[in-house]
Amino acid sequence: MTNKFYITTTLPYVNADPHIGFASEIVRVDIIARYRKLMGDDVFFNTGTDEHGLKIHRKAQEEGVDTQKYVDEYAKRFDDLKNHLDLSYNNFIRTTDEHHKKSAQEFWKRCEANGDIYKKNYSVKYCVGCELEKTDSELDENGQCPLHPGKDLEKIEEENYFFRWSNYGQKLLDFYEQNPDFVQPDYRFNEIKKFIERGLEDFSISRLKEKMPWGVPVPGDEDHVMYVWFDALTNYISCLGWPEDQKNFEEYWGTEGVRNAIQVAGKDNLRQQSAMWQAMLMSAGLPLSKQIFIFGFINSGGQKMSKSLGNVINPYDLVDEYGTDAVRYYIARHLNMFEDSDFTMEKFKEDYNANLANGLGNLVSRVMKMAETNLDGAVARPEPTPFDKEYSDAIDTFRLNRAMDFVWEKIGELDSKIQKTQPFKLIKKDKEKAIEIIKELVMDLYIVGRMLNPIMPKTSEKIKELVKENKSPNIPLFVRK
Repeated sequence: MTNKFYITTTLPYVNADPHIGFASEIVRVDIIARYRKLMGDDVFFNTGTDEHGLKIHRKAQEEGVDTQKYVDEYAKRFDDLKNHLDLSYNNFIRTTDEHHKKSAQEFWKRCEANGDIYKKNYSVKYCVGCELEKTDSELDENGQCPLHPGKDLEKIEEENYFFRWSNYGQKLLDFYEQNPDFVQPDYRFNEIKKFIERGLEDFSISRLKEKMPWGVPVPGDEDHVMYVWFDALTNYISCLGWPEDQKNFEEYWGTEGVRNAIQVAGKDNLRQQSAMWQAMLMSAGLPLSKQIFIFGFINSGGQKMSKSLGNVINPYDLVDEYGTDAVRYYIARHLNMFEDSDFTMEKFKEDYNANLANGLGNLVSRVMKMAETNLDGAVARPEPTPFDKEYSDAIDTFRLNRAMDFVWEKIGELDSKIQKTQPFKLIKKDKEKAIEIIKELVMDLYIVGRMLNPIMPKTSEKIKELVKENKSPNIPLFVRK
């Protein structure tokens, strides 16, 4: 029986162009998805765009364009990453899709029927950047959100609908106790546990339509639209056709007995993904996620990327200059999965030359030149065999840095073998022995190509094609910049 595997990115907010942070998130998920497909799993890979909320509505107004037109343009820019980054997702959801809106409304009705939605007047400090309410303890010394310094919080005073998050503190802690690897890494899990142990407060899930018209209408109340987080989080199941397509939902998302859904998010999404969304699922009577992986941020030159500092890295520009697989390589090998990473063009270029142009690219040229010159035909390629356990374990646990280091250790071993045995010289003294060594090198290179399949798919196919045809590359795989 084919194993069902569901994985989703967060949905980027369409108020700016794609940046290297989201590109890193979706490339990592793509690597996992491709690997699971290679293992024979039936994979549902979801991504898309989050298109409602105050921040987007204001940006459209600032630019003097219709809000729907504004989000249409930005959604396309994110979907275009599929070609630029060679992504394999099979679903791209937009929260302005009509089916998603209906799904979010049905989800609301189920939470309301369970007694977890009520209306009250309230006053709160609100970070438009996060689209989240903030308590004084979450603010910096300037009374601002640490994630959006320089931006004053807004004070909201109105009547809104609320979700009874306070009902789910102990239920969440009990669930965490029963699922000790639910959030990875462990220190992020501890962080959300401590947050919940301090006590949960109900959170607002609507806005007055007259003040913020850009949102999903609240069922039965034309004066309110859904708060962007409540709406957006339901994309993880609306993308499966929920609630109409129950079969598809149960196969991929899961049932109470078999939970399949893997989610990834940045560390600024820890609360929303691992606590808010899980409580909402409990309220709606639906299975919870299987596991959530929380990634670190990407900085540049020791500073947070921002347009004002001029240090934002555009993934489109990076791909145009260095190629898709070079970008995928750097993300997988050199950007830490769970800790914050620092990205600079100097580091990228240095590593490109050292490990791609002079490393892998040079190795492929040397091995295949020897093969083309000295072998009568292509080396018989092995039947697909299980990957090395260390490599597989690394990918299964989202330690892509380790998986890539393992591949480059193999590349280093091949370089060392060439230097030690020197088959290009041995061929004159002991042709039979030299031919045997060259065949071994080709076979090992093919295995390296297989391991690169989910990470650098075009490079992988090129290596396997060269081995199959017993040819050296006409042009280098990577050109020094």
